Parts: sequence; C-alpha cells; structure tokens
Amino acid sequence: MIRQGGISDQQVDTIARRLAERLSGSSAAQAKFTVKQNEPASAFREALGEGVFATVDAAVEAAGIAFRELDGMSLAGRQKIIAAIRESMLEHSEELARHAQRETGLGRVEHKIIKNRLVTQKTAGTEVLTPQAVTGDNGLTLTEYAPYGVIGAITPTTNPTSTIICNTIAMLSAGNSIVFNVHPSARECSMANIRLLHRAIIRGGGPANLVTAVAEPTIKSAQTLMGHKGIRLLAVTGGSGVVEQAMKSGKRAICAGPGNPPVVVDATADIEHAARSIIAGASFDNNIVCVDEKEVIAVESIVEELLQQMGRQGAYVLTAGELHRVEQAIFSEQRGPRQRAVVEKDLIGKNAKEILLRAGISCAGDPPLLVARVPNDHPLIWTEQMMPVLPVTSVPDVNQGIELAKEAEHGFGHSAGMYSRDIDALSRMARTINTSIFTKNGPFFAGLGEGGEGYTSFTIASPTGEGLTGPISFSRLRRCVMVDHFRIV
Repeated sequence: MIRQGGISDQQVDTIARRLAERLSGSSAAQAKFTVKQNEPASAFREALGEGVFATVDAAVEAAGIAFRELDGMSLAGRQKIIAAIRESMLEHSEELARHAQRETGLGRVEHKIIKNRLVTQKTAGTEVLTPQAVTGDNGLTLTEYAPYGVIGAITPTTNPTSTIICNTIAMLSAGNSIVFNVHPSARECSMANIRLLHRAIIRGGGPANLVTAVAEPTIKSAQTLMGHKGIRLLAVTGGSGVVEQAMKSGKRAICAGPGNPPVVVDATADIEHAARSIIAGASFDNNIVCVDEKEVIAVESIVEELLQQMGRQGAYVLTAGELHRVEQAIFSEQRGPRQRAVVEKDLIGKNAKEILLRAGISCAGDPPLLVARVPNDHPLIWTEQMMPVLPVTSVPDVNQGIELAKEAEHGFGHSAGMYSRDIDALSRMARTINTSIFTKNGPFFAGLGEGGEGYTSFTIASPTGEGLTGPISFSRLRRCVMVDHFRIV
C-alpha cells in the first residue's frame, strides 16, 4: 500500500526499525512510531533519535533506564560526563546561539553566545556536593546528596539553549536524568541542543538517553510530563501560568517565574558608571533575560544628569512625543496607572531600532537601548515588557525610591539592584526588596556571574525559594548513621 506523500508500509517499517536501532538499547526504542500522512520520511527521521522521542511515555521510560545506569557509575564517571558536556557546549556555543536567534527571532546572537558560554563554564558541578559528617559519643552520622531520579524540565523561548545547558549540567551533576518539554517556539534549536548533549554524554562514557525530550512539545505534553508517575521532580523555567500548574501538580516543583527588576540610583552614585552599566544590563539580549534591568528609579537631584549620561553612552533618549509613538507600537492594551499593560508579542526581544521603525521614528544608528523619562505610575514601570525600552522615573529621595522599587517589583522576589556609595542605603534596599539576586553598582547580569563572582544559573527559582539553582537544588538528602565503635578519641 502506498500512502499519501509516497511512503509505503514497507518504508514505514524500515524507518521504525532504523530508529529503534539508533536509540541505543533503550526498551523505549520499541515504542510505537508513526508517520503522519503527507510528512516526508526525511523529516520523520530527523525528528526522532539521539534523545528525542515521539511521546512523553517513551522519553520518561528511556530516561528512567539511563538514570539506573548512571546511578551505578562512580562519581568520577559522572565527572567525566560533565567534562565532555562542557567541552561540547563550548565548541557549539556560537552555532546554538545563531540557531536560537534565527528560530525565535529574539535577542542578539552575540549575547546568546555569551549566555551559552557562561552556563557552560560557570554552572556548578559535582564539586558542590560535599558530604557532611557529625561524630560524637554515639558514633557517626553521614549526610550525603543523592539524586531524585528522572526530572521533568520545562524550558522557555527566551533562553532556550542556555537553560537546557545549565539544567543539564546541574541535574546530571546531582546524578539525575532529564526529560525536557521545551517551548514550542524554540523546538528546533532545543532538539539540536539535546542531540549534541546526547553525543557528548556518550563520548564521556555515559549511557544513552540521560537527556531526553519530546519531539513535538505542546501544552498537553507539558501537562502529561508534570503528572507522569515516572517523574520524581519538576523544574520549570517560564511564565506564571506554567509555574502555577507545576505547583499544583502534587510533585515537588522548583519554579523560576517572572520578574520586573528595578534599579535605584541615588545622589551618591557614580552617575557615569551607573549610566554605562545600566545600558549594558538593560540592553543585554534585548532585555529578554529575566534578570535584566526593567525600570530605573532615580532621585530627583540627579535624574537629568543620569539621562544625559545615558545619551552620551549610546542610548536613544526619547522625547515626550516619541515616547507616545513608542507606547502605541509596543502596547496592544494599556490598563491605567500602576497597571501592567499588554505588550505586542511580536516586538518582544527585538532590536531598539526595529521598535523605533515600528513607531515611525527614523534613526541613523543602531542604538542598544531606548530610554524615556516617565511618571511613577507609567505602565512601563509596572510591566515586564522584555524589550530594550527602559523607563526612568524620579523620586524626592532614596527612601521613597526603595519603596517604589519594592512596589514595582510586584513581590516576585526575583532581581533588583542599586547604584550608591551609601552603605546604609544599599543595605536597607537589599533587606527591603528581598530578591533572589541583588546587585550593587553593576549590571544585573553580574548577579549571574557574568562579570561578577560565583556560579551561574538560568533557572532562578524565586516562587519556590531556591534562588539560583544548582546540583544541590536537584538533590535530596540521605543520612547514614553508625552507632558506637567509631571514635578513636
């Protein structure tokens, strides 16, 4: 029988048999594969294999088998796998960045390369899994970090490859395997990333299918993954909707939700440094990174100087008339003072010049950021727009600036920062804002370790309290107790 599209039953059987052979010995390889009518055989072959599966059930089953193999390996073996992953991801960081930008249309390639390299080099590995020992008259108690098993991970379209790389290094370091349900708008670059990871793991001596993914991710497949009995832990990096579903799943969920990071600039700040750093942070990957500066709150005495310095440092400072035209372009709906507006999705993550053109404003150069002075109640202050459009508002003094920043952050507990030489003011804001990341006198990406110290993470779990996640976040504690006959003193 010849089906529509010119594929015979015999060809279908051959395709399925070859795919089963490619899936590296997993019993999930025997899952039922189907070819849709009118779909060419070449497209079907490209869709599956090397960690990519047709169904959630098949991906979870394969990841479960891989986890049991990893669980039998030594810690040194696990470290070799992570080293192989780091080597591969550094090699392919530019390729993946270009693929992600081309597919999603978001951000800038040069910044995506930075993100891929950052997570590859600075995501924590097995070195942080330090056992804790307590001894006394009653013997020895040893507490160690152990894996959960198979983790279900939901990833975003804003940072698709960097989140996959970061999650993979952290979760595998903790001894887990992973099933990814990626954002549908970043499917192709994410599947390419999964295949590269699959190959790197095997080169490093690990089992096939430690990292798996659903070939055609949807909302339904994400819901299936969240409820699957084979998933022991959920890690969600996304918007408030998917976070809410994960937290209602009945499983332990580590959730990275939205943010609206404010930056306060007081009268003691180095204004030129503040302007330069804020532009670098707010324009980074066209403001789609969750930690990027989203609004500036400056004390009245220095706000004009700050705006002038931003103009000198390369930002395009909008006039009042231009701001009105930009508002019409970037907002599909405004809901009044101190309310979050509805943004035009097709402008999220676009270059500043493209936004100007959409607003009918000509610009000779290619500015990294649009800056506008606005009143405190302007929608730009209250909306996480994820565009290189930065509102600057003013307050009489630093105390009112801190209070407005707390309100504008919406209690997400994500990220915030301040430019000041006043230690008391810096400490007061850090305590008041109560965010997972607080950056002093530097661009907010320094809080991710890019130009700042410490490990990085692209799953910043503020809703569930873990903050910057790492191998410890994806581990469970196990205690072993030896009673008597241990102490020698």
